[in-house]
Amino acid sequence: MSTQDHGVILLASGLSQRLGYPKQLLKKNDAPLIDYMLKLALATEPQVVIVVIPKDSLLIADAIKKWVIKEPKVRTVINPSPETGMGHSLYLGVESLNQFARSSAPTSALMKRVLIMGIDQVLLDEAHLHQLLTGSATVVASRYSSWQCLDNDTSNSDLENPSKAVVGLPLVIDYPRLKRWQSRLNGDKGLRHLIRALPPAQLQTISNPQLSYDIDTPEQLNYAKAQGWVDS
Repeated sequence: MSTQDHGVILLASGLSQRLGYPKQLLKKNDAPLIDYMLKLALATEPQVVIVVIPKDSLLIADAIKKWVIKEPKVRTVINPSPETGMGHSLYLGVESLNQFARSSAPTSALMKRVLIMGIDQVLLDEAHLHQLLTGSATVVASRYSSWQCLDNDTSNSDLENPSKAVVGLPLVIDYPRLKRWQSRLNGDKGLRHLIRALPPAQLQTISNPQLSYDIDTPEQLNYAKAQGWVDS
């Protein structure tokens, strides 16, 4: 596999409290969801994939153990306090990426960008990630509506309304900018407020209504199962 100019941070340390079951371990195509996301990340040919997982979760660690063994690009980071939120998880991911960059110099000088992914957008595909990586702005983010059932079919119209559209993960960001922002990542405060403050010329968005369908609640999980997006 060739290597591109980016690294990947896969944020997989959420506790799935509303769902009541680790979403990392939901099955898609007979494999854990975290396995599916790792395959997508590796398909972009990154220099490294940093996977942030929660402490005391042997099942999640076991689910990606085979990747760590067979794929040198995959590295895990344990989040000792996953309850603090996504901001802290991302901070740890950036710190691990920095350590990789320092230890792999001069190769790391080629790393210019970072692809940041979540774990539960079950309709995410490789084509969308490649679209993000083709962008040239400081931040190239996904644009979609908030979660709603296809029966309502309003997701496309929501994308035209700035107050309703979500601009977020997955996204690609310049690595130097991410390092400068690292100290401002804490608790549940992730990148969204920093991205919103960017000048328009530094932010590019790529619309994908399918990304609206993440899984946070039992109702959303049941709907995803009914659609065949995850295994029953």
